[in-house]
Amino acid sequence: MSTAPTPPSDQTRCPCGSGDIFGACCGPILRRERRAPTAEALMRSRYTAFAVRDLEHLLSSWHPQTRPPRDELARSLSEEVRWLRLEVLATASGGPFDAAGTVEFTAISKGPQARQEQHEVSRFVREQGWWLYVDGDL
Repeated sequence: MSTAPTPPSDQTRCPCGSGDIFGACCGPILRRERRAPTAEALMRSRYTAFAVRDLEHLLSSWHPQTRPPRDELARSLSEEVRWLRLEVLATASGGPFDAAGTVEFTAISKGPQARQEQHEVSRFVREQGWWLYVDGDL
């Protein structure tokens, strides 16, 4: 299994489903050229990181108190799973001037067994200007 990131071209549509191109959406966030301005933007970038198997972005955007070990997270980035679509259902707080927020979403993937839907309400905090994923309820 390889966990090396395989990002799309900056000119192609972003995997997060925003409708924007990767170079104007999640690309600069994954490359740490800019910070996610909102909890939703961070959540979209994390979905994209799963889609392109960007282990470093997932680790750096996970709160240190809840972050899993590197090898455990690396094992979850299976090349056999293809992420198909992200649907953001709701957000609460998580704006540019908030210290915390939640994002409810459904992520749809296809793996060796079948198509799966992951429905989650994720919690985020902003520390020193950086949004971080804390945890979520499935």
